[in-house]
Amino acid sequence: MTTLYIKNMVCQRCILVVDQELRKLGLHPEKISLGEVVLREDSLTQQQSSDLDKALLAVGFERMDDRKSRLIESMKNKIIHMIHHQERLDRKFNWSVILSEEFHYDYNYLSSLFSSVEGITLEHYIINQKIERVKELLIYDELTLSQIAARLDYSSVAHLSAQFKKITGLTPSELKRSRTQDRRSLDSIA
Repeated sequence: MTTLYIKNMVCQRCILVVDQELRKLGLHPEKISLGEVVLREDSLTQQQSSDLDKALLAVGFERMDDRKSRLIESMKNKIIHMIHHQERLDRKFNWSVILSEEFHYDYNYLSSLFSSVEGITLEHYIINQKIERVKELLIYDELTLSQIAARLDYSSVAHLSAQFKKITGLTPSELKRSRTQDRRSLDSIA
C-alpha cells in the first residue's frame, strides 16, 4: 500500500475526479479522502509518479511530499469541512482548541506555520472561508441573515455584516440585491 497526499481536494467532487484520474493511469485506489489517497500498489515507478503528477496538475491538484505541507493542507480541509459541510458550528466553538486537538500541536505553532507558508494568518483564512459560506447561503436565499449568523457562530448580525463588508466591500443586503455571483472555489480562497 502507498499513501499519497494531494493538495486542493476540498469536496466530494474532488474525490471523484482524483479517483477517475488514478484509474485512468491504471492505479488502484483503496481509500480516498480529502487530501489523502491510499493505493493498493506498494510503490509507484518514476514514470507512474510523473504521469500522476501531470494528470493531477491538469485537473487542479498537486501531490505533496513534505510533512509541513501535508499538515497545512489537513488544516485547510478541516476548516473547510467544518464551515461548509456541517449544519451548524457549536456555540462553544473555539478554533484554537479544535485544531490543536485534531493535529496534536500547540495552536501557536499551527498558526505560525500556516502564516509562514500561506502568507496569510490562520484567523484570516478562517474568516475568508466563513464569508464565502455566507455568500453561498445568501445566494441560496433560504435562510435569514440572523439564521446565517447563528449557523456560522457570529455573535450577532451586526458582527457578521461588519466583517462581510470589510472583506467584500458590500453589505450582505447589497450582495443579495445585486445578485452578483462573486463566489470563489474553496481551494482558491486565501
